[in-house]
Amino acid sequence: MSAAKKKLVSIVDDELDITVLFRDALKAIEGVSVFTFTEPFLAVKHFTINRAAYVMIISDLRMPGLNGMELIKKVKALNPFVRTILMTAFAIRDNSFKENAKKEIINGFLQKPIRLDDLCAEVNKQLQTYEDDVEVIHRAC
Repeated sequence: MSAAKKKLVSIVDDELDITVLFRDALKAIEGVSVFTFTEPFLAVKHFTINRAAYVMIISDLRMPGLNGMELIKKVKALNPFVRTILMTAFAIRDNSFKENAKKEIINGFLQKPIRLDDLCAEVNKQLQTYEDDVEVIHRAC
């Protein structure tokens, strides 16, 4: 598969070690190119430029400047079909999280520390959902 045909996935976390570890774990998934960002605004810029090729964003919740919830909302506004996974080490007791999950702004959630097999399973699940959604859209048109 050529690089131009690959589906794009971004991992956004202000901790470089996490982005590298997760990127290495996801390299085995065929057909995707994984990008990593420690700066959420750069991730949004990259997504904006490449939004048609993106299939998924995996973002930490707590980051300086732009938190994961804000980042995911920006991404969904640009491409509502992109799948989103939010991750955090903190307990979430916030109603906006539940609301956004219900509205499918947040498609998946991972609690840190994250086992790499759990990460891969969630990513594969979200990729399958993306493929199923795209197939439904193509049949409808």
